[in-house]
Amino acid sequence: MSLYQSRQESDSKMSWRLQLDGGLAADFESNLSGLGTELGTAAYNMSEVLALPIFKQENVEDGFQCILNAATSPATKVNEETLTYLNQGKSYELRLKKLGDISQYEGKLLKSVVRVLFNDKRLQYAESEQLASWRSNRPGERLLRIDVPLSHNLIDSNSNTNNLNSVEFLWDPHQIVSCFIQVNCISTEFTPKKHGGEKGVVFRVHVDTHVHDKEHEKPIHSASCQIKVFKPKGADRKHKTDRDKMERISDSEKEKYHPSYECTVLTEQNLQLSLTENNGKVQSPVELEWLIRGPLMSNHSSTNTLPPDSSPVPLHLRNNSPIFQHDDTFSSFDESFNNHSIGSDAGDSAGGASNFVGTPSAGTSIQETQEWLKQNRFGAYTKLFENFAGSDLLRLAKQDLIQIMGPADGIRLNNALQKRHVRPRLTLYVCQEHEQVYHALYLDMQTLGELKAKLANLYSIPPEQISTILRQGPTGIRVLVSDEMVENVKEESLFSLQAIKGEVMNSYTIIMT
Repeated sequence: MSLYQSRQESDSKMSWRLQLDGGLAADFESNLSGLGTELGTAAYNMSEVLALPIFKQENVEDGFQCILNAATSPATKVNEETLTYLNQGKSYELRLKKLGDISQYEGKLLKSVVRVLFNDKRLQYAESEQLASWRSNRPGERLLRIDVPLSHNLIDSNSNTNNLNSVEFLWDPHQIVSCFIQVNCISTEFTPKKHGGEKGVVFRVHVDTHVHDKEHEKPIHSASCQIKVFKPKGADRKHKTDRDKMERISDSEKEKYHPSYECTVLTEQNLQLSLTENNGKVQSPVELEWLIRGPLMSNHSSTNTLPPDSSPVPLHLRNNSPIFQHDDTFSSFDESFNNHSIGSDAGDSAGGASNFVGTPSAGTSIQETQEWLKQNRFGAYTKLFENFAGSDLLRLAKQDLIQIMGPADGIRLNNALQKRHVRPRLTLYVCQEHEQVYHALYLDMQTLGELKAKLANLYSIPPEQISTILRQGPTGIRVLVSDEMVENVKEESLFSLQAIKGEVMNSYTIIMT
């Protein structure tokens, strides 16, 4: 082969390589050209790519993947948690998968508890009252249920009748479990005003996963996401409204919002927030501050400041609070799980009769405070306040007590600590004969027996010794006092009393004029 032919062949090969490289480069460039467009901007934006759910996963090598198959809203800002819209009564897939090494779970099952909770703190502490109201308006229905025919890889499931907002199921960590859930309430059912057009409340789908064990269930994962529930097809209309809103704003403004994702990756929650040595019991007012203000506000001194509404209640505090108690019974699978509650009046009385009388003060000891709580029907909270003296209890503001105990018991305890007595239904002013000083009689039940007891106390005699009470009527007639007459006496009436000794030994007739 001549030198000329060899050079010509070499040039031909070089030309072919340049053409090939140029074609690959063009194809590669064309494949990348649509990346920025898909993300909703005119150019490639790395911050939006990093915001995709796959980049948000923590501990991917050895953790859990928890995904709700429902689209997120495109109208939530990047500094806010994503919000997912659901239709009432529609089945949505909740997929759970154990990632990484699963050798430690050989021969074991996992139990996941799914709950629909209120995202707003004020509604969280009134959860039992809100659910009771919902139950009365929707008898026989559940707020949350599992669509068993659509679900797969569920070993067993349970929907406890006492917890309308909670379902639970067992699954094998070696398999991907797909649980379809239905939320049967809507967000506007829990708004305080019902005039139409009000903004619905935000719920939180919370999934807690445990290692299923007869003696002790160890929590290993907790995740949650925000949702809003609309009437059927309402979520689709809301998505369309949000998309139209985003199309009307500029590209620079769009960068301030999350893109809409086809599915929702539940945000992982911390399982080890301020756990104390004694199984998470509150040990002192300093530790109780976690319950009152949350982790981000524990250093603040204001006792009337509420925690952020968007932060969920920590797992260990929710599980140890009387407000968030739930039943962990699998009736068809494992009979070892039984209902439990924090404290009981029967258990509290086992320690013996209490001797403390009065209201806690700055000098009241811890033991006396515990006895006072039992006496006043706060026995369910003795463990919560087991290290509180009277001074510690009195430092808690009304709002603090409501957040810890719920509105009903919180207000009741605050009134008891402030010595707020029930206002009497009837007040009478009476004076004994030959006296100019009047005495006040306060009647709570407005009965003849109560009036007789008050008058007996005034005369320092037993109530049995007052045989009859008469009231002087028109023209000086004497009328026998009965329950009906006491009920119709005017408020703050004035009476002069006359006691006449009867024929029977130690009996008296009281005349009220």
